[in-house]
Amino acid sequence: MSGNENRPRWTGTWLGGARAAGAELGYPGEQLGLPRTGRGSVASYGRRLVALLIDWFLCMLIAGGMANAFDWTDQTKNLATLVVFGVQAWLLVGFTGTTLGKLAAGLHVVRLDGRPVGPVWALARTVLLLLVVPALLWDRDHRGLHDRAAASIVIESR
Repeated sequence: MSGNENRPRWTGTWLGGARAAGAELGYPGEQLGLPRTGRGSVASYGRRLVALLIDWFLCMLIAGGMANAFDWTDQTKNLATLVVFGVQAWLLVGFTGTTLGKLAAGLHVVRLDGRPVGPVWALARTVLLLLVVPALLWDRDHRGLHDRAAASIVIESR
């Protein structure tokens, strides 16, 4: 006997998830001192998706109007949608902590210490958000890499 019989197999820590590796999972935001539900709790995936869809639709309308006014190609209109989305996400989150879609979904972006995100960190957050992949990699507190880089979190505001 080698003494390793009681230890999990090396695959047990990643195939079995975080619990198999010995991590206790509580609710999202628990380690950050946030409430489980209600105002100030971590935003749900569904509300975030609704906010994103509202924001994207509004940016498509703006870019579409600009494309009609300037006779842009579809490719230019698509790029304009991305630029409008990036600018509105940067400025609105940086100065108000929310976008129109987040406002409609009852969400707010704050720094982990509760302060506003501010324009500098909102810019860093937005650049990573526009790269898409960092926003798809979440931690146990439902924070994408863009939020982790900006030390921010999306919370419920109502």
